[in-house]
Amino acid sequence: MSRLTIAMHHVRAALSGARRLGIDTLPLLQAAHIPPLLLGDDRARVTPDQFTRLIKALHHATDDEFLGLGPTPSRRGTFAMMCHACLGCPDLGAVLDRAARFYGLFPGGPDLAIQTVTGGDGTDEAVFSVRSDLRPYDEGHFLSECLLIIWHRLSSWLIGRRIPLRWARFAYPAPAHAREYDVLFGCPVRFGARYTAAGWDARWLAAPVVRDEDALTRMLRRAPADLLSRRDYGTTVADQVRRTLVQALRAESAAPLPDVSAVAARLAVSPATLRRRLRAEATSYQQLKDAVRRDAAIASLAAGQEPIAELAARIGFSQDTAFLRAFRRWTGTTPGAYRSNGPPDGPKPSGPSCPVHSGPEVLGQRS
Repeated sequence: MSRLTIAMHHVRAALSGARRLGIDTLPLLQAAHIPPLLLGDDRARVTPDQFTRLIKALHHATDDEFLGLGPTPSRRGTFAMMCHACLGCPDLGAVLDRAARFYGLFPGGPDLAIQTVTGGDGTDEAVFSVRSDLRPYDEGHFLSECLLIIWHRLSSWLIGRRIPLRWARFAYPAPAHAREYDVLFGCPVRFGARYTAAGWDARWLAAPVVRDEDALTRMLRRAPADLLSRRDYGTTVADQVRRTLVQALRAESAAPLPDVSAVAARLAVSPATLRRRLRAEATSYQQLKDAVRRDAAIASLAAGQEPIAELAARIGFSQDTAFLRAFRRWTGTTPGAYRSNGPPDGPKPSGPSCPVHSGPEVLGQRS
């Protein structure tokens, strides 16, 4: 199964708090089974499972739900208690208001806010924002971005419906990996805004909370995998193409991945229209196809069981040498650098905790 992989930028950003605290990060990478040499290559990527194990290891090492990325530590269990406090709310709007007030009780906690504004099309939008200045601590913006991801996905989980994001904006200039964000958030993104925020249709705020205590206990037990590591596809055309290609790869047949004409037919548009819409989203069919094959290859190599020749054939390469050249182009290194030597033995998190605050295919993205 092909799953979105995670850019090395996010690995380095997640580690930055531990480094600032003087914690040796090499054992953390080893616990997550991430080869330390990959840290220096911007094209390198890791699987969602590797990233989840890293976040758990960081949570254990820092003893902080914010992983050392905030001005003050957040005690383990804070996020879980906030969730329990919100579970009795009648609807999502009340949940988000209570959560913002809850974290406002803690000095140094994130300054969260929910408000309703009129969007550019004249309809009401719910705007969830993170207004804290975390720059001295959260240099890679990892914590502020994860707060947006967590609250969007937690909101969807609480009401039992996927909430499509209309947009996301960030209070800093576009980074070198800016192309990652449209896949990460599944909506149009903008940088250089006054504050970091995400918006969706305000009607979702009236949606009733449908989860109970038992469901919450199970969700918290699975964190961070259930929020940060679960990717909900967005509404962009690129997401629809990616989903079509992933489904074709999962079919486990000998047939090659569908070409652009076949994908266009499945989406009920002409090939020319599909190409034009992908260009408008700053991507192409070939880029998306390469990303799907890259992610499938990295996942297989990290698992360490499938022979490279079989892997190459499964994802559509007739020759091993062509696969090796493509893999080096995608990741900057060889398949051997990713090959797993067995399951990692890393520290296990104790008790339910927040997914970042304990630890996105959250941060899985496109090349």
